[in-house]
Amino acid sequence: MTGRRADGPTGRAFVLLLLTAHSSLLAAQSDPRIDSVFSQWTRTDGPGCIAGARQHGNTLHLKAYGMANLEYGVPLTTESISESGSVAKQFTSAVMVLLAKQGKLSLDDDIRKHLPEVPNFGPTITIRNLLTHTSGLRDQWALLGLTGWPPGTQVHSIPLILDLVSRQRALNFEPGSLYLYSNTGYALAAAIVQRVTGKSLAEWSQDSLFVPLGMNDTEWRDDYRRVVKGRATAYSPVRNGAWQQDMPFTMVYGNGGLLSTIPDLLKWNDALTAGTAPLTRDVVKQLETPRPLTDGSKSNYALGLTIDTYRGVREISHGGATAGYRTFLARWPDKDLSVAVWCNAGSADAGGYAHQMARIILGLPAEESPPAPVVAVGAGDVAPLAGMWRDSTNDRILNVRADGADLSVSAGGPMRKLTSLGSGKFWNALTGPLDFEGKGSSVHLVERNNGVHRYNRMDPADTTGVTLENYVGRYRSEELLVTFALSVKDGRLVLRPPLDPALTLRPIYHDGFSAQGNPSTVRFMRDASGHVTGLRIFAGRALDVRFRKIDNGEAP
Repeated sequence: MTGRRADGPTGRAFVLLLLTAHSSLLAAQSDPRIDSVFSQWTRTDGPGCIAGARQHGNTLHLKAYGMANLEYGVPLTTESISESGSVAKQFTSAVMVLLAKQGKLSLDDDIRKHLPEVPNFGPTITIRNLLTHTSGLRDQWALLGLTGWPPGTQVHSIPLILDLVSRQRALNFEPGSLYLYSNTGYALAAAIVQRVTGKSLAEWSQDSLFVPLGMNDTEWRDDYRRVVKGRATAYSPVRNGAWQQDMPFTMVYGNGGLLSTIPDLLKWNDALTAGTAPLTRDVVKQLETPRPLTDGSKSNYALGLTIDTYRGVREISHGGATAGYRTFLARWPDKDLSVAVWCNAGSADAGGYAHQMARIILGLPAEESPPAPVVAVGAGDVAPLAGMWRDSTNDRILNVRADGADLSVSAGGPMRKLTSLGSGKFWNALTGPLDFEGKGSSVHLVERNNGVHRYNRMDPADTTGVTLENYVGRYRSEELLVTFALSVKDGRLVLRPPLDPALTLRPIYHDGFSAQGNPSTVRFMRDASGHVTGLRIFAGRALDVRFRKIDNGEAP
C-alpha cells in the first residue's frame, strides 16, 4: 500500500488540486533568524534538514536545507519525504485509542488476550503499558544487538519481534512500576492492530487516520523495498567529511517507520491542537495524559508523547532517530506554536534545532532556570559526594566529580555541572534533579526521572583476589539462541560474541565487569560453592539477560 494513491486522471487532478491549495496555504517567507540555525546544512555536497513552524494558523517558516540525494544531486524541498524514527509512536498510539473508542480493544486489556504468544510473566502487561514504556518488556533492538543482528545487519519483521518476545523468560521490571523506553511495545501494538481489525497498521491508518486528516503524503514504511517518490535518502558521516548511505532496511514499523512531509506533520499538530476528527478532544486528552507509576511517582510520558516544559512553557513533543534520519516534532499549545524538524543526516540535532526555533519565535530565555532558588555550597560540602554511584537494579553507573565547590555528573557521556538547591539537592537542565539522601555511610543518590532510581556508592573494584580463569568458558542464552565465549588474553578477560568483534572486559565491582567501548555490563553468577555458573548482561534497555555456563572451553 502507499499513501499517494489516486487512480486515473481524475484522481491525479484532484490530488494536484489539493497539493496546490495546501502549498499555497503553507507558503511563507523564511525567517532569517531561523535560517541561521541551519546554516551548516546549506551545502550542495551533504544532506540537510527540513524545518517548519506554524502559529495561530499561520506558517511562520517552511524551508529545506541541503540535499535529498547525493548520488544524483537532488536537493531537499519542503515536500521531500523523510522517515520519522520514534516520532511515529504518537501515530500508533492514536490508532490504539481510536480502536478502543470503537470497542475493538481496551487500553487496559492484557496483551495476551490478543497476542497469546507472549509468555505469562506473572503480572499483567496491558496495552497501555506497551504505549507508555512501562511494560517491562526488553527492548527489541537491545536484544537483537546482543545476538549480533542489530538494525542494519538483517531484515527484521514484526513476526520476528513477536518470536523474540515469545522466548523471553523475564522482564526488565514489574509492569507499571518503572518507565524504561522499549520499542518492543510499539511493534507489538502494530501486531495487535492486525489481530483486532484484520488490517495491518499501515492499511488501517491510511483509511481511518491519514485520509480524514488530509495527510496525503504520509504512509507507513511497512515494506522498505517499495518505491516512494520524493523520499530523501538518509546519510551518516564517515571520516574526512564524507557521507555514507544509512537507510532503515527493515519491515518493523509502529515503533518508527512513518514516512511524511513537514507540511503533513504541521497538519497533524494543528489537528491535535484543534481536536479535529478523528482526533477529537477526548482522543487528544488520552494521548496527552501521563499516568503515575505504581508507587505514585510521576512519568512525563503519556501515549507516544512526552509532556514536559521548555523554558517554563508547556511542551508536548517526541524525537526520533533511525538509521541516518533525525527528527523532532513539538507543540507548545499555550502559545499555539508547532515546530517540525526532520533531517536526513545522522549527525543532525533535530531536537536542538527545534528548540532554537521555539526560543526565537517565542522570545524564550537562552538558559533553563532551576526549579528552586540556588543555594551556595562550599568545597567541603560537595567533596564527600564525589565518586561512582550504581543502581544495582539496572547497573547504571553515575560518575560524580567535585572540583572545588562545583559538582558535576556523567552517565558515560560529558560531565554536566550541577546547580545546588540546598539540603543535598542538585539540578541540571539535562539530567534533572539529583538528591543525596541520608548521612555518613548510608548516603544514597536518588534520581527522580520517570520514576525513582536509587544509587549506592560503588567502591572501586578490588582486583587483587580476582582469578580471571574462573570465568573462562562458554555461556548460552536460550532466550536469544546465542552462545558467548570468554577467554583470558594478555591478562584480561575477553568476551567473544558469535558475530561481533571481541570485547575486553574490565572489573568494576565484585564479579561485575564493563565492556570496553560498549555501554553494557556483565555480572557473573556463582553457586553456593563459589563456582561460576552463568552471567547476566545489562544492556541499557535490556536488563538482566541471563546466560548459563555450559562448559569451561571456548567456542571453536
